[in-house]
Amino acid sequence: MSINPVYTAHASATGGRDGKAKVAGTDLSFDLATPAEMGGSAKGYNPEQLFAAGYSACYIGAMKFAASQDDSLPEVPEAVAVETAVGIGSREAGGFGLKVDLKVSLPGVELKAAEQLTKAAHGICPYSNSVRGNVDVTTEIV
Repeated sequence: MSINPVYTAHASATGGRDGKAKVAGTDLSFDLATPAEMGGSAKGYNPEQLFAAGYSACYIGAMKFAASQDDSLPEVPEAVAVETAVGIGSREAGGFGLKVDLKVSLPGVELKAAEQLTKAAHGICPYSNSVRGNVDVTTEIV
């Protein structure tokens, strides 16, 4: 599969999970730390937290785009929120894998319409498209 990027983000890291990261072209720079549950200090951010934040924001954007393209979908309320949990653990086949749980809040949107919107968003969101078939993703409307 190939795409023609309209935007490309650049970032770098040193030191791995216990190093530093910087987003190119910005003043965003931060310490990385392995989670305590994995034997680390937890005195910094970890890749799973950053992935969760990115997925949350991107998924909201995908819902808004879906609604703008399909009049049968409900409008996304201003108070929309997505809470994303990204778990990391050992895979049966070896190595590590991820698990993603999305909790989607669409105040004022009826359940059936919310389900249609979230399904459409999964077809649009680049995070959903990137992990499909490789990462277990659940979506709960709260």
